[in-house]
Amino acid sequence: MRKEVYTDKGAKPAGIYSQGIVADGPVAYIASQGPLDPATGKRIEGGFREQAARVFDNLTILLEAAGTSWEHVTKVGVYLADLSDFAEMNEVYQRYVTKPYPARTTLGCQLPGTLISADCIAVVPE
Repeated sequence: MRKEVYTDKGAKPAGIYSQGIVADGPVAYIASQGPLDPATGKRIEGGFREQAARVFDNLTILLEAAGTSWEHVTKVGVYLADLSDFAEMNEVYQRYVTKPYPARTTLGCQLPGTLISADCIAVVPE
């Protein structure tokens, strides 16, 4: 279902991501999720780690609703209000992903009142 794209001719991944992923099957595109409590619709309290865990938990909920899981995620986009949170994001993120790691893009951007947001693409097993 997911096959890693890797070549020595390309730059080696320096983190928790693959150079690319080839996938078969229907695909789920999960919209960017912020650190909102699904029960209240309000942003959770706490620091970066708490917000990151809530973001990835929210993605997990939607992946399951689409009939898939992190095991089938091919691409992740992570958006950080402050790029100095990159290492902490990786510490939380690695609890969710499995090898071969999804391809990933991490960008710094303006997120009013939010420290992190993320989206993903996953294969839906048939």
